Parts: sequence; structure tokens; C-alpha cells
Amino acid sequence: MSYEAIALLMFASMMILLFTGQRVFAAIGFVAVIAALLLWGDRGGFDIAFSQTIKVMRWYPLLTVPMFVFMGYILSESGIANDLYRMFHVWMGGIQGGLAIGTIGLMVLISAMNGLSVAGMAIGATIALPELLRRGYDKRMVTGVVQAGSSLGILVPPSVVLVLYAMIARQPVGQLWLAGVVPGLMMATMFIIYIAIRCKLNPKLGPALTEEQRDIPKAEKYRLLLSGLLPLIIFFSMMIPFVKGWTSLVESSAIGAIAAFSAAVLKRRMTWKVFDTSLKNTLGITCMFMWIILAALAFGAVFDGLGAVKAIESLFTEKLGLSPWVILILMQLSFLAMGTFLDDTAMLVIVAPLYIPLVGALGFDLIWYGVLYTITTQVAYMTPPFGYNLFLMRAMSPPEITLGDIYRSIAPFVLVMILALATIMVFPQIALWLPETVYGK
Repeated sequence: MSYEAIALLMFASMMILLFTGQRVFAAIGFVAVIAALLLWGDRGGFDIAFSQTIKVMRWYPLLTVPMFVFMGYILSESGIANDLYRMFHVWMGGIQGGLAIGTIGLMVLISAMNGLSVAGMAIGATIALPELLRRGYDKRMVTGVVQAGSSLGILVPPSVVLVLYAMIARQPVGQLWLAGVVPGLMMATMFIIYIAIRCKLNPKLGPALTEEQRDIPKAEKYRLLLSGLLPLIIFFSMMIPFVKGWTSLVESSAIGAIAAFSAAVLKRRMTWKVFDTSLKNTLGITCMFMWIILAALAFGAVFDGLGAVKAIESLFTEKLGLSPWVILILMQLSFLAMGTFLDDTAMLVIVAPLYIPLVGALGFDLIWYGVLYTITTQVAYMTPPFGYNLFLMRAMSPPEITLGDIYRSIAPFVLVMILALATIMVFPQIALWLPETVYGK
């Protein structure tokens, strides 16, 4: 059997296992180990799994995952996220669509607290969504705002998914984080501009709060402003030393976790329940990421041994005569298809052994491609009819919001994200300028 046929059989077997409901890491790891055993016998097969396990254990930046996840859960479970929304509610409620714009701002700060899009959606759906509906905002507008805002979670640092991408692509985490800053803020700004224009044209979509509703003592306003600045202080306390080179990546993540814990203690919100819940959720997510990374590396090692990447590159460029840009666009379209039934992490580990080396072989920058990947996967599972986030949003929404409302709500925001993606593809320096400036490349 040819190497191309073996590679195709591996992908087909993996997809069949995923459709049976198996966990992502189990399906990928099982196919990788069985393929290694069949190709290279007992010794070769076991060596691949063992060597990848040692590689994971020695990759010290992976220690950032539990630190950042713990930081995010402490800040959300302790109610500091509620203070954030209350701040936006008070300071921006007086303008058309102000609370929806404030929700986007909340999502940006939540992303800086917890690099997971699911966490951002959970906070937005439980804190912002009921308040927006109670204030008379259009239900389709607000569900779209929460979903779009949650997409910033895996782009704005500290993005846990970009840590995973860095591990698989063998790229510096710091550069990937910095590469996500400008695109993330650009996309948030585009969301805000859309909301402002839409609510200006149709004030019923996002009515401004009345003077009576905004009649809050100045002392309370400034207290809320300081509470809203707290996550920013925590974020800069860990990012500035890292960017300046004073601390390593792992040390900076520890600073962030300690700062978040200290903030919750000082605000007298560090209860045993908050600590226990944060610790258990951190452990669950961290273990999941460890297994996924291990499975992805084992799968990639088999692919490297087969030489499948060179075979696929030859097929696209020599036999089919496709240009590098056409191949790249086809890759992005494949993410849209996979996003109907997989989340961002699963999509990455499934295609990483093939896509990432191929992108590098085609001459594209892997830091830049990491940003494209994160945006494309977010578009993928917010796209009807089977987008992953759509059903997650339905599970978190009140009964009056139907799945049809959610489908219609996300369409304009998906178009904005596609526009942002196209802009970054045409102008790569949007993503590369900041890491090149900081790291002097």
C-alpha cells in the first residue's frame, strides 16, 4: 500500500471513530498507535507513543495552561466579571446600543482573563444576555453580540488554544499571543462599529437607558470604574514583565494566577466554593489539553515517518498545479466544513499533522497562519446549520430565543469576521507587526 493510501486510511479511520462519539484524543491517539504498530512493529509503535509523552512532559510552556485557566475561573467565579458588566452598564447605557457595545468590551476583557471562547460565551449568556433582554434590546441582536464577542476568546492573549497551536507547530507562544492582539482588537472594533451603525439606523434594536435608569451616584460610578480596571491591572501585571523579558512565559502565567487569587481575596470573595470550583474546572480542562496534545503529536509523528506531507504537497503543487494561495484558501474552507461538528481544538489536532508542515512548505509564515486558523475556526462553528457554538448558545439562552433566532442573529457578525479574515490575509502585517516590533525580527 502506498504512503498516500495509508495516510488517507488513517484520516478515514479517525473520522469514523469521531462520528461514533468517541472522545477526540482517544480517536486520534488510537489511530496513531495502531498505525505505528502495523507499520513499524511492537518496538517502533511503542517508541512513538513513549517519545511523544516525554516530549509533552518536557515542554515547559505547557505549564501556562493550568495557570491561565485557573486565573480565568477565579475571576469569573468570584464575581469580578459581574463588576465588569455593571461598569459598562453604567458608563455606556446612555447611548444607542451602548449595552451591546459594552458587552463586546466585556468580552475583550474576559478574553484577557480566560483564553477560552466557551468561558466567554458562558459569562455573556448568564450575565449580559438577561440584562440586555430586560432592557428591551432585540433578541436577535443580543444573541449575535454574545456569540460574536465570545469568538475573541481564542485570539486575544492569553489564548489557551494558541498555546496548543504553538506546541504542535513548534512556534514561540509569546509571538503568537502578540500576533493575536491587533487582529483581536480590530475585530472587536469592527463589531462595535456594526452595532453602533445598526442601532443608529434602527434605535429599537438597542434603546438607550433613560435618565432615571442612569441616575447613579458619582461615587458608585467611579467605584465600578475601578472594579472594571482590575482585570486590566492583572493582565498588564503579567504581560509587561514577559514582553520586557524580565520573566519567562511560565513565570508570567504564575504572576497572573497569583494576582487573580490575591484580587479575589482582597475583595473578600475567595470562598471555599469559589476555590474548589475553580480548581476542579482547571484540572479538567488541563488534563483534556494534555491528552489532546499527546494524541496530536503521536499522530504527527506517524505522518512524518510516512512522508505524507511531501506527498500531499506534490499532489497539490505539481500534479494539480494549484498555487500556494489557492491551497491555503482550500484549507480554510475545509475548516468551515469541519466546524459543523467539531470544536476549534479538535479541528487543530486533526489537521495539524498535514496542514501546518504544508503551510510552512508553501512559504507562508506559521505565526500569521496561527491567527488565520483561530479566526477561521470561530467562523466555522458559528455558521449554520450545524455550527458548534449555535447549539451551545441555544442551551444557554432563555426559552423565548429559538434556534431560528440564533441562526439569523449570527449572519451579520459572521460576515464581519470574514471581512476581518480577508483583511488579515491580504495584509499579513496586521498580525505580524507587533511580534516583529517586540522581538526585533
